[in-house]
Amino acid sequence: MGKFVVSKRSNGEFQFSLKADNGQTILSSEGYKAKPSCMNGIESVRKNATVAERFEKKTASNGKFHFNLKSTNGQVVGSSQMYESESGCDNGIASVQKNAPDAAIVDETE
Repeated sequence: MGKFVVSKRSNGEFQFSLKADNGQTILSSEGYKAKPSCMNGIESVRKNATVAERFEKKTASNGKFHFNLKSTNGQVVGSSQMYESESGCDNGIASVQKNAPDAAIVDETE
């Protein structure tokens, strides 16, 4: 089962990463100034991960693939790593859809 890991950046902002069973990061957030905002971001990922239309697949200038997960208002709530292939990117989306709704939260800031 996946997990959300909440951490603090060197600039003091909070962020979360969604990790798969194997410990690999499959989605990362932006930086948040306040911890409650970061936790709201996690809830948004849980809610939006079940809606296929909220995933936006992209191709970077280097030809690698990645995706963003957007909320109902179109704001990006999480971004993936870069993938060598489009099928790898599709697998990443499937992993977020599978892991996010029930993922535990591990707070490393306490």
